[in-house]
Amino acid sequence: MRRISVNARTAHDAPISDELEIALFQVEHPDLAEPVRLSTDPTQRISTDPLRYGTRSSWNGVDPTAEPYWFVLVSAELPGDQEDAPAAASLVLENVSNDIAATLRSVTTRATVHMAVVLAGSPDLVEAEYRGLVMVGAEGDAGEVVISITRQPIEEEPFPMMRMTKDRFPGLHR
Repeated sequence: MRRISVNARTAHDAPISDELEIALFQVEHPDLAEPVRLSTDPTQRISTDPLRYGTRSSWNGVDPTAEPYWFVLVSAELPGDQEDAPAAASLVLENVSNDIAATLRSVTTRATVHMAVVLAGSPDLVEAEYRGLVMVGAEGDAGEVVISITRQPIEEEPFPMMRMTKDRFPGLHR
């Protein structure tokens, strides 16, 4: 069972609330110079030239004054809580700029994605967190890109783990 704060429960139970849930994403990959940090809400103005909005949060050990989570037009489907299904999510980036598209195309191996849900009023308090997910697909066109995220696929585990040689398994070679 997931625990959430009193403020989040009050916002969920109220018919109308000023509290807004924000999804924060951190994408890490060895080929990237620094992690890509994204937010689903333009919580505050970060810079005026160029005009950029984002969310400042200390989640994931980030200094909120130095590294904001940049706002992008993104729709997020968070991982489910089913016991018999893997944690899977998807992101739909809309109005993709050439920079984001070029970054996605430059990565040839799977990137690691960490997700958190926070409230706009308390961006440092994590309501839900999903760590160590991997990006398994990115499809789209100039209008939008759909990114599929899931746990590390268990089907990719090598089998059998060890070779069946005479030294390791002498009982097989009698």
